[in-house]
Amino acid sequence: MKPMLPTIAALLMAALSGTAHAQPATPAHDSFVIQSQRLQEARTINVYLPPADAAPAHPVLYMPDGGIAEDFPHVAATVDAGIRAGRIAPLLVVGIENTQRRRDMTGPTDVDSDRRIAPVVGGSAAFRAFVAEELVPEIERRYRTTESRGIIGESLAGLFIVETLFEQPTLFDTWIAFSPSLWWNDAALTRGASGRLQGMPALNERVLLAWGDEDNIGPHAQALSDTVRSAALPGLQWQAMPRPDLRHDTIYTALEAMAIERMYPAAPGDGDR
Repeated sequence: MKPMLPTIAALLMAALSGTAHAQPATPAHDSFVIQSQRLQEARTINVYLPPADAAPAHPVLYMPDGGIAEDFPHVAATVDAGIRAGRIAPLLVVGIENTQRRRDMTGPTDVDSDRRIAPVVGGSAAFRAFVAEELVPEIERRYRTTESRGIIGESLAGLFIVETLFEQPTLFDTWIAFSPSLWWNDAALTRGASGRLQGMPALNERVLLAWGDEDNIGPHAQALSDTVRSAALPGLQWQAMPRPDLRHDTIYTALEAMAIERMYPAAPGDGDR
């Protein structure tokens, strides 16, 4: 007998709460606190640094849900192992620890049930301003970085990534979104994608969008991918990856190594660090 698919309610709770991942040992990293004027609060930042090499500077991969008790350990461990094995180019990973996740990862909504998920929602514009105006300059002040910036995340963080691609497309050049919660605000990001794409500037960007067996995400993600492909924007490298064999709580750890290796391939001779 075929097992029952997760209900929409179960998927919704997983998307809102964030997924629990088995955590590997966290590689050596820096941590510091930045006092955000945009958010009016202190935010803890965790930074994985690649093994020493001769490169004068490195690209940076930013990640929401970047606390030590969140997704930072497994992403940093994946990057560290990939760099040492010569599969991933040396890069920094910058994890942003959550305070009010559902506030920061969501845009405005007209849907009553969306508004009830947390005391405050719809704060993505302020969070994006924090990243762009406060965090990125601080990282570039503290570390040797190139101009290349990427972002990776899942679920509500994936929603934030897709929204940011439309709202501030030059903030990053590499975008990795796993099972983004595109149901938010009655799938407004997907429904409005065609119009948003018409106003996009010339881009030189790479996007990887992957989704699992979620029936409240997959159809929206596929529709968004179809719209982007039809727009055929020059300079936008769009990769759509439906993975119905994966669940909402497994897709991040299952695909992160492949996705990061694809977006940040090592040069010949890297590895054995």
